[in-house]
Amino acid sequence: MIKQSLVLLSGLLASPVFADWSVNAEQSSLHFMSTKNAQVTEVHSFGELSGTVTDAGQLTIEVPLSSVNTSIAIRDTRMQEKLFNVAKFPTATFTASVPEELMSLDTGLSKMAKVDGTLSLHGIEAPVSFNVSVSKVADDTLVVSTVSPTLIGAETFGLAAGLDMLQDIAGLKSITHTSPVTFSVTFEM
Repeated sequence: MIKQSLVLLSGLLASPVFADWSVNAEQSSLHFMSTKNAQVTEVHSFGELSGTVTDAGQLTIEVPLSSVNTSIAIRDTRMQEKLFNVAKFPTATFTASVPEELMSLDTGLSKMAKVDGTLSLHGIEAPVSFNVSVSKVADDTLVVSTVSPTLIGAETFGLAAGLDMLQDIAGLKSITHTSPVTFSVTFEM
């Protein structure tokens, strides 16, 4: 009886129920938009992101800011150096507690929710919320996507001076100080 109990316990402990979820970076994307000269809006992305969700629902996402991709190499370099200051602040990190109803979805089901957390960017932490759709597409795969953009303000994270510097360098009349952010992230066990 004891041997059977130990076998059952070891099977439960090895079960995916007790596993952490990790970001599949190849199947995930993070985008933000910028508008210059009051009329030209462009979509940009970050080429890398990583993260986990623990079985208890503790979420951590990290984005290397050096992976910014605007499709223009010199602009990427200027954003890395002048805006994000990646030498001093290499990553942006989002942390949150994921609601239990999202962690316990049955396979094949989706649920919309609001996830409140903390964004750490440029040495400053501030609350940020995302309206998301969570789909459990397989027993070991969750897809989390924004259902509406979240607006991130440059002033909140001490980035306004960097944007002003980029505006001057590029000879632009204006650059918006608020960026809509969207993502689609695949988590796997």
